[in-house]
Amino acid sequence: MMTKSSIRASLLFMGFLLLGFAPRLAAQSKGNIEFTARVSPAGGQPEPVRQMTFYLLIKSLEDIRTEAVPTAPSADLEKFIDGLDVSPELRAWMKKHHSVQLSGDDFTKGLSAEEIVEVPELFKAYMGHNAAFRGIGFPEPKFREKDLSANPEKYADQKNEYEASVRAFITHSPDTKQGMDLELLTVDPSPKWAALENKQRRLREDGAMRLAEERYFVARTDTDLDGHGSFVGIAPGTYWIGMLDTEAISGGVHLRWDYPIVVRQGETARVELSNRNAARPSIEAQNSDR
Repeated sequence: MMTKSSIRASLLFMGFLLLGFAPRLAAQSKGNIEFTARVSPAGGQPEPVRQMTFYLLIKSLEDIRTEAVPTAPSADLEKFIDGLDVSPELRAWMKKHHSVQLSGDDFTKGLSAEEIVEVPELFKAYMGHNAAFRGIGFPEPKFREKDLSANPEKYADQKNEYEASVRAFITHSPDTKQGMDLELLTVDPSPKWAALENKQRRLREDGAMRLAEERYFVARTDTDLDGHGSFVGIAPGTYWIGMLDTEAISGGVHLRWDYPIVVRQGETARVELSNRNAARPSIEAQNSDR
């Protein structure tokens, strides 16, 4: 029969045993991640992603970006157009085409004869660009400004006749549209719109990075000269491994990862990060056009 003192001693001994085993049990309940990151340039051999910081998150970075959208919503195109100092006709054209781009071959080729004649800024640009062709088959106006008050019906008829002739000329000579966008440089609001879009995009990206670090961050590590990195002592679960505000670059190829990986108790998960499983591979030239 055990005495109270012997029971107390046994419990104390078991406590010491548990204290000794607890760290080992905790370590065994966690897992590790080993990864190697490489980038393959176009037509080249894979290169290690050296000495770059990788993050482990409990949520996909793309989902975090979606979560961050309300912090900096996309710029409102219609509101931007309403604030422009342009004619109502040009404002209506922009809203119809969902664009404020007034330059480039696609813009000029896409213009119809009707649009050029009806929108004051487009008509002025077209006429200014083709001023040298006046008198060589180019329509000449017959209406006179004095008739606007003296004989408004005659003025209206002759103006309509002239505009119809210009429309017909443009339709039969579409090449005369080429280069007219040079006359619109001071009117074109697309650079201002692009700057506004980029500002909102940067704000949204900054918000996503803050969310990732403040709410979903688990660990970070730097790769070595062989592109190898690791996360140790990670609780079992699903994570995403990748980069935040940087890219791996090689030969014009830009990569970043947002790769899901499962950690199991007492195991080491391994993954090779490459062009094939990158989140957003792109070409430098394509990025510069955006």
